[in-house]
Amino acid sequence: MNADLWPPLPYAQWKDTYETLHLWTQVVGKIRLARTPWLNHSWHVALYVTAKGLTTSPIPAPDGRVFGIEFDFNRHVLTVDVSDGAGREIPLRPMSVAEFYALLMQAIAELHLDVKIQTMPCEIAGAVPFDKDQVHASYDARYANRFWRALTQADRLFKQFRTGFLGKSSPVHFFWGSFDLAVTRFSGRTAPKFEGNVPGLAIEVMQEAYSHEVSSAGFWPGGNGVDASFYSYAYPTPAGFRNYPVEPAEAQFSEALGEFLLPYEAVRNCADPDAAVLRFLQTTYEAAATSADWDRTSLECNQGTAGLPRKPRF
Repeated sequence: MNADLWPPLPYAQWKDTYETLHLWTQVVGKIRLARTPWLNHSWHVALYVTAKGLTTSPIPAPDGRVFGIEFDFNRHVLTVDVSDGAGREIPLRPMSVAEFYALLMQAIAELHLDVKIQTMPCEIAGAVPFDKDQVHASYDARYANRFWRALTQADRLFKQFRTGFLGKSSPVHFFWGSFDLAVTRFSGRTAPKFEGNVPGLAIEVMQEAYSHEVSSAGFWPGGNGVDASFYSYAYPTPAGFRNYPVEPAEAQFSEALGEFLLPYEAVRNCADPDAAVLRFLQTTYEAAATSADWDRTSLECNQGTAGLPRKPRF
C-alpha cells in the first residue's frame, strides 16, 4: 500500500524529468504572476495540488473572463480552460522547454488571453530564457506521476497540520521557483530585513516574502544530488533551533541548508508515514516557536476534525 500512496522517488533516476518539469511549471506560474494582483509573501504566484496534478486556480483575463491552467499527471496533458467554454490541451511528452513555451503561448494567444511573461527562469543559477532552452527536454511520465502522487500525500498532511494554528498561516501551495510544496506559520512579529541573494529574483521580492518571523515546512522532491525530503526552517533562525530535539529519529539538521530534513524514503518505508510526517511538522515547529519565544498559548489550538466545528475560546 505504501508503494501506491508513497511511490519511490529517487532523484538520480528522474533528474532530467525533474529539471524539465521545474521549468515547465515556471512558464505556467509566470502566466499566473503576470495576470494576478500582488498578494503578501508572493502567495499569488503559487500552484495548487489537485486530484489530477497541479493547477493555477482561476486567473483573471483582461476582458472579464477567467481561465486556469492545469497539469494533469494521470492523462499527461496540460489543459487551458476558459470561463466561456473555450480551451486547449497540450500533450505532456519529451520536448524542450522552448517548444513547451511556444505551444503554451500559442494556445494563450489563440484563446485571446493577452498574456506576456518574463522568460528568464527564477531561482535557478545559470538559467537561460524559456524560448532559448533546447537542453531540458525530458519527460518520463512514470516519474511525473510519482512526483504528483507524493505531492498529494504531503498536501493532505500539511492541510491537517495547518488546522492546529490560530495565527496567520499560509495556504498549502506549490512554489514553482523553488519547486516545493510549503506551508508557513507566522509569529505575528516583524523580522530583520532579508539581505540574501536569489538568482532571478529582485531583492524586494525576498524582503517582502520574509518581512515577518516564520516557521516554514514543506516537501522538496530533491535536487543538487539530494533525494526528496520533508524540510522545516525558521526565519530568522533563533538560537537553539538547530539543536532542538525533533522527531522522528531520521530527521537531522542540515548545516549546509540551514534547516531540518526528513528523508522521503524514510517516511515511505516506515510503518506509519502519516504519523512520521505529522510528528516532524509538529516538533520542528516547536523548535522554532520555543526557541524564538512565540506566544504559543494564543497562537495554537487542537487540530481540526472533519465535520466538527471548533469551540472558540472566550
